[in-house]
Amino acid sequence: MKEIKSINAPKAIGPYSQGVERDNIVFISGQLPIDSTTGEIIGDDVLSQTIQSLENIKHIVTEANASMNDIVKTTILLKNIGDFNIVNEVYGEYFSEPYPARATYEVSKLPKGALIEIEAIAIK
Repeated sequence: MKEIKSINAPKAIGPYSQGVERDNIVFISGQLPIDSTTGEIIGDDVLSQTIQSLENIKHIVTEANASMNDIVKTTILLKNIGDFNIVNEVYGEYFSEPYPARATYEVSKLPKGALIEIEAIAIK
């Protein structure tokens, strides 16, 4: 297993890797909307937080010599499922058809008080 680390994405806030690769499959840990330079959450709304989470994923997948088009599955955790439509609008700007398979869940809390967290799996 190979660890994937991007200086453009936030460092892990626990004992886990930003991503790992095995047999050309890249597993990207849940990305909070954290700025890699400050370590702080970006924005206080789901729109800006979704953009930041997806940008973090983009940096990690790029570090693995893959692209957003290689992502086959995502999981989205939302503090408020009512934000689903806003997230869909932003998500659609990062992915094109055929879209990755996806699951979206409402959760009671996310680390650092984030409104969203997104994880992804890519196949190179």
